[in-house]
Amino acid sequence: MQPYQDPNLPVEAPEEKKKNTFAKEALSWALHIVVTVVVMLLIGAFVFQIVRVDGNSMQDTLQHNDWMFVTKYDYLFGQPEAGDVVVCKFPGERNEGKLFVKRIVGAPGDVIAFRDGRLYRNGEAVEEYYLTPSRNLGGYTMEPMELGDGEYFVCGDNRDNSHDSRTLITWDPEPILREMIVGHVRQVVFPFSHWETID
Repeated sequence: MQPYQDPNLPVEAPEEKKKNTFAKEALSWALHIVVTVVVMLLIGAFVFQIVRVDGNSMQDTLQHNDWMFVTKYDYLFGQPEAGDVVVCKFPGERNEGKLFVKRIVGAPGDVIAFRDGRLYRNGEAVEEYYLTPSRNLGGYTMEPMELGDGEYFVCGDNRDNSHDSRTLITWDPEPILREMIVGHVRQVVFPFSHWETID
């Protein structure tokens, strides 16, 4: 039994059917790609990011070429704290887009000082378990500095080989601003031999 065909309706040629089917499939694929790209951009902007360590300033906590899992959502609802390892934007127009990884040693309202390489926060010596003594022989000294609203003092764990808040731009101590902090380093994910949680 033949299906009923209304003689008043135009008959679509097989070639036209193929073209229409191809166009619908192409549009569907394009929409899937656009949605995927938008979701990935949103994830990268607000949820997490994978970042590679470039340099030795965070040894022995992080090694050159380690790949880090960096979360962003926790700083959407809270503020960075002293002790956090963070990815930051490097200050200065010349360094626009450049990222670096450091540890926060001072947050807004803290008074930071160094005496013979020892960190003092609010007048008390800080036990920095993450430092390797052989990488902290420089004996750096800095007069007390009070951090204002939105200011953070960051240092590398390899103090003898780290460009950080002690010597960022002018070679004078200089905090970074809250908006320069991109995310919180949580985990080394590659190489697998370095896999560990960062605290």
